Amino acid sequence: MDITAAQQDMRAGYLNGATGLLVSGLVWLAATCCVLLISMQASALVLFFGGMLIFPLSLMLARAFGCPGKHSANNPLSALAMESTVVLFMGLLIAFVMLFSQPWLFYPLMLLTIGVRYLLFHTLYGLKIYWLIGIVLMAGGAAGMFIRLPAYLSAGYGALVELVFCVVLLTTVTRSNNSLTLPKSE
Repeated sequence: MDITAAQQDMRAGYLNGATGLLVSGLVWLAATCCVLLISMQASALVLFFGGMLIFPLSLMLARAFGCPGKHSANNPLSALAMESTVVLFMGLLIAFVMLFSQPWLFYPLMLLTIGVRYLLFHTLYGLKIYWLIGIVLMAGGAAGMFIRLPAYLSAGYGALVELVFCVVLLTTVTRSNNSLTLPKSE
């Protein structure tokens, strides 16, 4: 399987990754509400434990949209999908360490981490929009660090970015024939 076929297989299996963005955006939104209503620590736990649910819930949603919610067994990009999770775990570790000494850095660090991971999704899905998503998230994380944004603004930014790009990705899927036929790679 060549790279183009592997990317097409990933797009077809996971609806361009849109369902993952949707679930992740909702987790960020829940964390935003939690930081406003409960505490920073509770919010971080919501992001952590909610993050564990992103993949299984996104698979269920992909299936609800008529996609298989899986890729071919021989897809060489499956390793990249798993390896990108290591980036996420390292960023989580750093963010959680900072949560106890400088809690205002938690969400900017998470935005940077998730942004870096989305850069890898360009290779996974073959869609340049993932570079844009990654850059926009990383810019928000950097801004949050430099101007010391309140946690609810950084978390809310993460939710907004992911939910907006989810709509963009779902729109590209449905516009490509008024069905769930996926567009050709960029």
